[in-house]
Amino acid sequence: MLEVVHILGLALLVGNLVLLELRVFGIARELDLPVLARLSLLIAVAGFSLAALSGLLMFATQPMELLANRVFTAKMLLLMLAGCNAAWFHGRRSLQRLDTWAKVQMLFSTLIWLLVLACGRWIGYV
Repeated sequence: MLEVVHILGLALLVGNLVLLELRVFGIARELDLPVLARLSLLIAVAGFSLAALSGLLMFATQPMELLANRVFTAKMLLLMLAGCNAAWFHGRRSLQRLDTWAKVQMLFSTLIWLLVLACGRWIGYV
């Protein structure tokens, strides 16, 4: 059940980040960006919370094995990188600027989260 909750959280997180990124890159321009951003980011934060809580509970079942797993370590480093990128993105008010750097950060965020997903799937095979 924890894995189902974890995947649901990741789907809410990544799905809403991609939705917002698509709007920023010009798809569905008729949608008001500030309104969509508020809704998408609220759902993404809820998804992250679900994923983080369920991930911590899964970690608690086998901490030593996971700490020895290089893919798990890579996933944790990617999560820290995602957090730093998000803090920088919102700290510089990138959604208001929507300059080239904001778009690069959004693409970078999506890439990081896709790598997090790949690492999560790969953990059990290493």
